Amino acid sequence: MHRIIKQFVLAVICLPVLGCATSRPTADLKAIYDQAAQGIGSDRNPVLVIPGILGSKLEAPDMKTPVWGSFTYGAADPDTPSGARLVALPMKMGVPLSEIYDDVYPTDVLDTLSIDVGLLRGVELGAYIDILKTLAAGDYRDKTLGESGAIEYGGLHYTCFQFPYDWRRDVAEQAASLHDLVLTALAAQPEHSTHQKVDIVAHSMGGMVLRYYLRYGPSPLPEDGSLPDLDWEGAQYVETAILIGTPSAGSALSLNQLVEGVNFASLITPTYSPAVLGTMPAIYELLPRHRHARIIDKATGEPIDVFDIETWKRMEWGLADPDEAKTIKWLLPEIDSPEQRREVAMEHLEKCLTKASQLHRAIDVPATPPPGLTLYLVAGDAHPTPDILAVDDRGRISTHATGPGDNTVTRTSTLMDERLGGEYLPRLRSPIRFETVQFLTADHLGLTKDPLFTNFVLYTLLERPRD
Repeated sequence: MHRIIKQFVLAVICLPVLGCATSRPTADLKAIYDQAAQGIGSDRNPVLVIPGILGSKLEAPDMKTPVWGSFTYGAADPDTPSGARLVALPMKMGVPLSEIYDDVYPTDVLDTLSIDVGLLRGVELGAYIDILKTLAAGDYRDKTLGESGAIEYGGLHYTCFQFPYDWRRDVAEQAASLHDLVLTALAAQPEHSTHQKVDIVAHSMGGMVLRYYLRYGPSPLPEDGSLPDLDWEGAQYVETAILIGTPSAGSALSLNQLVEGVNFASLITPTYSPAVLGTMPAIYELLPRHRHARIIDKATGEPIDVFDIETWKRMEWGLADPDEAKTIKWLLPEIDSPEQRREVAMEHLEKCLTKASQLHRAIDVPATPPPGLTLYLVAGDAHPTPDILAVDDRGRISTHATGPGDNTVTRTSTLMDERLGGEYLPRLRSPIRFETVQFLTADHLGLTKDPLFTNFVLYTLLERPRD
């Protein structure tokens, strides 16, 4: 999370210095795809865009307060009691995560990030605008931009749909809302249209939402801990799925954030404490698998089970950290007893870890996509990326090893490489069956603006032969 914001900031700071330093030739995409972009017939599906974690704006309706997506005056400040309660998810004893809600809701995909503090006062940094620009180059007509009046499409039907979602919550919960948007996109096509499927472009954690939806449709994870039937219900509505930098096997950075909190840019943005982040099930779902041995004991080299609540208590991590008692009191002001507050927090922590493990079991089942669905992966492998973390006997975390990646997600995670933590085999072992994998040299967010990515997406959506 913090790396994404730092990439935004560095992009703004370095832009005047870098200028046009690169000499790599780029294709004239307008000349290549202009004719294909004009053809909006029965062979061209509407397209949906799913952002990753942090990629949707969140707002509190009663006060019209920006909860996420704007570091401006009046935005929620998690360094204060009221702001922490807005940013965090509620914790309730004896209540399943799926039944715990607050009034915060997603509004739009985070195309830009507004900053109005410090040296970056008045600055807007590009987020998912690059994906939207790519689709605009293919003459896709975006529903959100059209309804806001940003672009006038002359009454033509929309062919691009953004999927904002509450990225704090369980990944599997988003499947039902995604299903509704898929049906909305299909219904928005002209009456004479033969469209029965959509294409989906998903970045980072958005790819995990998409993977779950393809396998299980709108069905949530059962509350009894079992798995839903793998019937590929969502796949019947999707023809092309493009995953970009998706941490299918997790990211070591998620443990750092849950244990240490995040300050995206010192003196510019507020601090998101471990207790605030620790209320969000989705971040636990980004943890690496125990079988892959990405989190190890510094002394013995043995893998540490980060899905066991006893590990968190012993290491005093996140919600189990005694130093987080003040923030937990902010989050649970109705409970006077420190002991009762800790009991609620520990139960919430255990529910998040259990839900994360259940999600992993659901999306890790090896399965071949049904006919009519094609999966593609775009990933980075040119940046040293934290891969293995070592934990000492006091719970302190350090980077033990890095691996090729995009500076946030490793190459092996995007591939869901099951050889990790075991014996090396000459061919990839993965529960995901990608038709094509394209590796780029860009970082996590830079993947979406790389000319090779743009070219690949436009070809795949507009010109790739389809049966």
